[in-house]
Amino acid sequence: MQFDKSMALNARFHAMVPGGSHTYAKGDDQFPGHMLPYIVRGKGSHVWDLDGNEFIEYGMGLRAVTLGHGFEPVVQAAHQAMAGGTNFIRPAAIEITAAEAFLDLIDTAHMVKFCKDGSDATSGAVRLARAFTGRDMVARCANHPFFAVDDWFIGTTPMSAGIPESVQQLTTTFKYNDMESVRAMFEVHPDSIACVILEPEKYGPPEDGFLHALRDACHEHGAVFVLDEMITGFRWHDQGCQRMHDIVPDLSTWGKGMSNGFAVSALSGKKEIMELGGLKHDKERVWLMSGTHGAETHGLAAMLATLRIYQDEPVIETMWTQGKKLADGVEQVAAKHGLQDHIPVLGRPCCVVFGSKDQDGNPSHPFRTLLIQENLKRGVMTPSLIISYSHTDEDIERTIDAFDGSLEIYARALEDGVDEYLEGRPVQPVWRKYNGLV
Repeated sequence: MQFDKSMALNARFHAMVPGGSHTYAKGDDQFPGHMLPYIVRGKGSHVWDLDGNEFIEYGMGLRAVTLGHGFEPVVQAAHQAMAGGTNFIRPAAIEITAAEAFLDLIDTAHMVKFCKDGSDATSGAVRLARAFTGRDMVARCANHPFFAVDDWFIGTTPMSAGIPESVQQLTTTFKYNDMESVRAMFEVHPDSIACVILEPEKYGPPEDGFLHALRDACHEHGAVFVLDEMITGFRWHDQGCQRMHDIVPDLSTWGKGMSNGFAVSALSGKKEIMELGGLKHDKERVWLMSGTHGAETHGLAAMLATLRIYQDEPVIETMWTQGKKLADGVEQVAAKHGLQDHIPVLGRPCCVVFGSKDQDGNPSHPFRTLLIQENLKRGVMTPSLIISYSHTDEDIERTIDAFDGSLEIYARALEDGVDEYLEGRPVQPVWRKYNGLV
């Protein structure tokens, strides 16, 4: 494959856009340095770049595209709404239609407010919890990689430059499936924690009733229990992972798959907390997720169309089924090459990722780069193995075949050294304090 046109565009991106990308997880440092395709269009599970290369794509807009790229009923709904105007001086009627549809589906919530991205929703939840409890501290799960672009979260990461130390001290952490860490956290910060926020699941399910025990501990200590369903919602289950585990949070945050890639997210929850952002109370007012573009008509129309498709078609079931075929196939070809200990396949079938380990069994970015590089050569884009409703049996067979060929190279690299096979610089973790080699 040739990437001449994409590589020619790269310098222009970096001249005008810090980092060369508007999203860190899509940045140059996440792909092999000589293979940086710029996407011009997508259809279903496939994308095409500037050079005309076609790829089966996994990752699907960082998990936001659950149905498939350019999914026609969603595009038509958005287009029809857009033609009638996208933004007005008063709320549009579609806003209540969307709220009713959302709350009919997510029946653990009493109220909902729409916004544009996950950070709006999670930070809105944090602000509500602080107002509701009169406390300042936030507790977030240390095992989950991302919650918001805002200071309360970014201050806990290696990329904390620009965030005051005093703000960083207002967030603490606990470990998933580890109630001892939760109890210790509440002991160290008594009567101080406004909320606890975590994803219902990441790579494995809750054990020993962890979610229920955590919620009970929150309520015992006067903290708000927040489930972040940005990824799990509309992927694990159409009513969220909370439905799978039969648990009702105080607040929930939603996004990504709920509108098949259009910019719609949501904060939902109990009325007594949510109403603090409204007009029907005599307490101090909470500035809750108020933006000019917070409820654009075409995004909400896309959301409504997406929800209808979820109700009428086996979207969730298909993602689980196809994801299992893919995960099983990759595991089989890894075993064929004796690499089952080097290429762990992780996560639920609807949201699969893979690891890459070196000769000593340690996680390795150079080996990860090699696998991405070799799969790209074979027409498969695999920063992950995130499936969509549009991934066909043929897509999965081609992907497994690509892994088969790529893992042959991987096995050689374990013998000869990865530098013998890498054609560009290795990828880097997003969370790092300094740039290093990029």
